[in-house]
Amino acid sequence: MARLIKNKQIVADTWLTLEPGENDTAESLALPAGDVIFPLAVWQARKDEILARGGRIGLLLKGEDPVEAVAADVGRFAVIAIQFAKFVDGRGYSTASLLRQRYGYSGELRAVGDILHDQLFFLARVGFDAYALRDDKDAAYAIEKGFSVFSNNYQASTSQPQPLFRRRA
Repeated sequence: MARLIKNKQIVADTWLTLEPGENDTAESLALPAGDVIFPLAVWQARKDEILARGGRIGLLLKGEDPVEAVAADVGRFAVIAIQFAKFVDGRGYSTASLLRQRYGYSGELRAVGDILHDQLFFLARVGFDAYALRDDKDAAYAIEKGFSVFSNNYQASTSQPQPLFRRRA
């Protein structure tokens, strides 16, 4: 079972992420049972089937996926995973911030893909609370070093709504 950092602890990932093959389409994929994270295209094409099948529902958003497309449905998802194709792609930060602040998503927000330990502090600031590091990365080291980059934050964020000058007052 895959490992996941959640609440600054290493836990087993019990979710199945549906990954279409090269020749698969959203309409042709078999919908597995259990707790499944569905790509946006599958959710959009087969929403009624997914809701009828039972089990908890998750959503996978890629950097190019518009978060506005699921704004009305965010309450249906137990987890929303945001994929980072490359660690230098910052679109996932904006997506997370929009989900938390604009659309009021309160479920698990998971960063997946090319995630490195030095991103964890910043990912947490925009609302992520679970992280699936690459298999070649040490999760224990990431927990030890990744969340303590800075001792205090000047700016407001999802994790700290008031800027430092307001907290000092």
